[in-house]
Amino acid sequence: MKRRTFLKSLAATGVATSLTGAGALTREAQARKKIDFGEVKSVRIDVLSETSWFDNDNLKKHMLDYGGAMTNQYDIPWDWDNAGGYMALLTVTTLEGKERKILLDSGWNNDWVDYIYEMNNIPAMLKSGEIEFMVLSHWHLDHYWGIESTLKHKPDITMYAPKTYYPEDMALLKGAHLTAKNKEGKDVHVCKNDVPHSGKLILCDPDGEKDGIYNPMPGVAIRNFDVPILLRVRGENVFYFNVKDKGIVTVTGCCHPGILSLFSYARKNFEGYKPYGCYGGLHITLFETWDPKFDDIIKGVKAFKIQKLACNHCTGWIWAEKAAAAGVPVVKGTDKFKSYKRQSTVATASNAFLTNGDHVVF
Repeated sequence: MKRRTFLKSLAATGVATSLTGAGALTREAQARKKIDFGEVKSVRIDVLSETSWFDNDNLKKHMLDYGGAMTNQYDIPWDWDNAGGYMALLTVTTLEGKERKILLDSGWNNDWVDYIYEMNNIPAMLKSGEIEFMVLSHWHLDHYWGIESTLKHKPDITMYAPKTYYPEDMALLKGAHLTAKNKEGKDVHVCKNDVPHSGKLILCDPDGEKDGIYNPMPGVAIRNFDVPILLRVRGENVFYFNVKDKGIVTVTGCCHPGILSLFSYARKNFEGYKPYGCYGGLHITLFETWDPKFDDIIKGVKAFKIQKLACNHCTGWIWAEKAAAAGVPVVKGTDKFKSYKRQSTVATASNAFLTNGDHVVF
């Protein structure tokens, strides 16, 4: 596959949706009544790991060599040494002052996930039930393939996951060793799970449990967006938190539906909507290349008057830097990531966004 075609296919699965704003994702909601899903006092997000991989060129080469961005992710013999993972710990403080913890995603490389979990006391939180449930944002390798690292500490954890899974996704969850063939026809390990999930699995779709959302606790909503994503993945779960006296906070794994679409959904659907904050990978300058249409996303984000935007992962350092320069209230990171045993090759000294070891409170 040619590089130009490859980049176009990436744009078609994320940025294009961002530029359309609400689009088809929210038209259906116009006829719905406004949703009141409660309030929380605050939400803290700890960045466990936002480095899903360490070298962009390595990841791109494997995608290009095996068919491009729309290839089945399970058919690519990825470089295991380049794999990291995306995970975040969400701590919700209720109106009564109780802290409740949620795990967002489970990373990719089990060795990396285990390392990150130990640094942050995640195994103990899982075993004790302090982490109440896990939300899988989507079935991408860097958010899901490290699932064994979670299940070995809590095999019966309650999970919310997109209903739009493929057979390999469910096989891994139930316990499997999966391989892909390299150019020489040799089977190469791509992922494994030796601890089958035995807990409640809530498969999410856009209908939700009620009014198009899942409402696991007051002030917390999970919305599923059924959109096509690169590497033969479909659908993404997104968090919305209603922080008392402040407004709506959007929390996303990769923002494949598009950041403006996520903001538009909240504006059209939530009672008393006030924009407040956002956290997550925004899937814009994924490989640190610029296109003039990304300036339009900056303008769109500014128009929503978000008070605090905390981004990382697939957002791209370059977009975070340009957005901050344009007046978007981007939350800067620290140098904590430099103390980790590995860092991304594109990390800069600008601390443009939150990275490993950082946190934000909304």
